[in-house]
Amino acid sequence: MQDILALAGANLLTPMILCFALGLFAALARSELSIPEAVAKGMSIYLLFAIGFKGGVAVADHGLDATLIAALVAGLVLSFIIPFAAFALLKVMTRLSPTDAAAVAAHYGSISIVTFVTGSAVVQSAGLVAEGYMVAVAAAMEAPAIIAALYLVSRSGGRTEKIDADLWREILLNGSIVLLVGSFLIGFVTGDPGMKRIEAFIVAPFQGVLCLFLLDMGLVAGRGMRSSRGVMTPGVLAFGLVMPVVGAGFGLAAGMILGLSVGGVALLMILSGSASYIAVPAAMRVALPEANPSIYLTLSLGVTFPFNLVIGIPAWVAVAQALGG
Repeated sequence: MQDILALAGANLLTPMILCFALGLFAALARSELSIPEAVAKGMSIYLLFAIGFKGGVAVADHGLDATLIAALVAGLVLSFIIPFAAFALLKVMTRLSPTDAAAVAAHYGSISIVTFVTGSAVVQSAGLVAEGYMVAVAAAMEAPAIIAALYLVSRSGGRTEKIDADLWREILLNGSIVLLVGSFLIGFVTGDPGMKRIEAFIVAPFQGVLCLFLLDMGLVAGRGMRSSRGVMTPGVLAFGLVMPVVGAGFGLAAGMILGLSVGGVALLMILSGSASYIAVPAAMRVALPEANPSIYLTLSLGVTFPFNLVIGIPAWVAVAQALGG
């Protein structure tokens, strides 16, 4: 346990996480610090393209095999079953309606791509190498949680919109997923020669851009925490801190069963313990319009996202290092 705490402390003191903490502090202190929205959007596009492209190149080098397919299947299964655990936990810890509970559960079955990108950088900073196809696993973990949430609502007697073309469009053509999957395929097709052509653009500047992006995310999360005190009952708040640990536990078990590398186990824990605040909210507006956005957005972005960046990611990396030797 002492080794895990020491490793977590070392992983916590990275420029990326400290920049997020700076942004969070600035927002809570009501500082005038801000980053223009267009700049933040540009940084997010850069980060998604870079992580997707590098993942595609890694898979091209690795080759398609049974391990990759097994990891993709594991990601799909995790994304589908984690909402059931989240829903059960919400029924015990809160008084949310079945519709609100299912909407929240969908966010925790899906993933936060920003948390994944940050986790990838922390894993690399810790001297670990993860399987390149974890980018594909991240993309696979977006949609199943939404389907699980709709099933939970229908089973509980709530009203839900049917899964139609509009909902599938929200799920599959979300901008972040299109960019991530598209850049992944470009990296896969062009391989190492393609990487050599743009390496100076997507490798060297990556961590610096990530620092500035996380500074902005800290500002966004801090402002959300300030403006949403009314919906955060003790039970709801506690759920936002407990569920990442539960999800990471699922990811740890799956990673160990799959025989992933230490870095791969850490990333699967990070994915499973994260909560979506981009793709799933867009889908919930279509699928569960009666659900309260102030609840699920505050939990995913204002509670779980800061928890994961400040505590979760360093802890999951440390656990993976300790168990993987």
